[in-house]
Amino acid sequence: MALSEQLAEYVRACFTAIWIETHEQHEGAAAIAQLCQREQWRLATWNIDQGLRVSGAAVEQSGGDPLAAIRVINSLATPDGTALLVLENFHRFLSSVEIVQALSQQILAGKQNRTIVVILAPVIQLPVELDKLFVVIEHELPDREQMAEIARGIATEASELPAGPELDTILDAAVGLTRLEAENAFSLSLVRHGRITSEAVWELKSGMLKKSGLLELHRGREDFGSLGGLAALKSFCKRALLQPNRGHPHKRPRGVLLLSPPGCGKSQFCKALGNEVGRPVLVLDVGSLLGSLVGQSEERTRQALRLIEAMAPCVAMIDEVEKAFAGVNGGGDSGVASRMFGTFLSWLNDHTSDVFVVCTSNDISRLPPEFGRSERFDGMFFLDLPTRQEKDAIWTIYRDRYAIDPAVTIPEDAQWTGAEIKACCRLSALLDVPLSQAAQNVVPVAVTAAESIDRLRNWASGRCLSAQQPGIFSQSPTAKTGSRRKVTRDASMN
Repeated sequence: MALSEQLAEYVRACFTAIWIETHEQHEGAAAIAQLCQREQWRLATWNIDQGLRVSGAAVEQSGGDPLAAIRVINSLATPDGTALLVLENFHRFLSSVEIVQALSQQILAGKQNRTIVVILAPVIQLPVELDKLFVVIEHELPDREQMAEIARGIATEASELPAGPELDTILDAAVGLTRLEAENAFSLSLVRHGRITSEAVWELKSGMLKKSGLLELHRGREDFGSLGGLAALKSFCKRALLQPNRGHPHKRPRGVLLLSPPGCGKSQFCKALGNEVGRPVLVLDVGSLLGSLVGQSEERTRQALRLIEAMAPCVAMIDEVEKAFAGVNGGGDSGVASRMFGTFLSWLNDHTSDVFVVCTSNDISRLPPEFGRSERFDGMFFLDLPTRQEKDAIWTIYRDRYAIDPAVTIPEDAQWTGAEIKACCRLSALLDVPLSQAAQNVVPVAVTAAESIDRLRNWASGRCLSAQQPGIFSQSPTAKTGSRRKVTRDASMN
């Protein structure tokens, strides 16, 4: 629903305190002005720079005094009419006791004379005294149709704006930007390339995410061809994300939970998946969401999730999720981790955006059981140490990458992960020594953490899908680290 429509409903219902969360205050103020003109409501606006303005004309005696702005709204009231006072960036003034008290009294008095206080601000920062008095409206970022209109306004020539699938790619890249950011990105693309392209949009969006400190946009060139093995996991995710009818709200893929020992390709898979299916990969570092103020961590969590939804369709990656929410079962942080975890769980279950969530973990037993229940993820996969065939494919990839002669004999790699194969090839190229000599500097994690990997396999057996081949991962009770494992095939997936 458009901002003006939501605001009109609340005003007609006589909500006398409305907080509009927006980073586009100019657009929000313009929408409110149009609504007031259409409904014949009286309008006053105030900001610290221009002071109080009534019907666009400055009121000199008010100046930049926020208290004077609050008190003047009653003079705008009429017996049968409605008056709105729009306060821009007013969250900066709510630390004053006098202003909070004046605002509280005005909100209560507004019920009698239909005077409405509207605050435009990029964040929600309400003192306790006002928390129950305000209703919050979120000013949504431009959708694809609005982005297309902005692009057509910037591109004055038909040759400057592509059509068809290329335009869809540009709009996918632009979703999540404000109107001003989109105009800047399109203009930059015209200056650089003479036409609007997605590359300039992604460059600006990457800087925007980095500036927020909440998310990182991964823009590597990896695809499944650079990742050996994991055939069942690759097939499952590609089929889920590329099916023709995935746009149906009840058929959108939700994501996968990946469990494995370190170095088996979980993070690499997340990064390769985006390029393989044509989606941006957003990396969420939960540690960056922690704030020093009360309630700040929870608010930053909600803000990051809203930003992820605004950039849909996308892949959202949360690496080593068990460490991200390590304090969820403890009380040492006054319950901050538990509240952040609860917010994330609710979003996983309830969100309807086209976001494919990939969480990785080295020890899922450290998380509460509700995290991996059905309908939060489409599947929970276990990535075991690579098979002989998968290792051969991984050796081929990294020998080509580091220009190592394919005729060189590979060292003994019975308990190696893909990361250890890469490390051996890199050290061979770095030190200019044969692979067998470089292997002397590699200690497999299956040796250094043999007990924890055995526990991990035992936990995953019967609980997780196999990433190597279709079916449930299963291991015999006598299996040890480095031994082969069994996979129970699911005939319906063949």
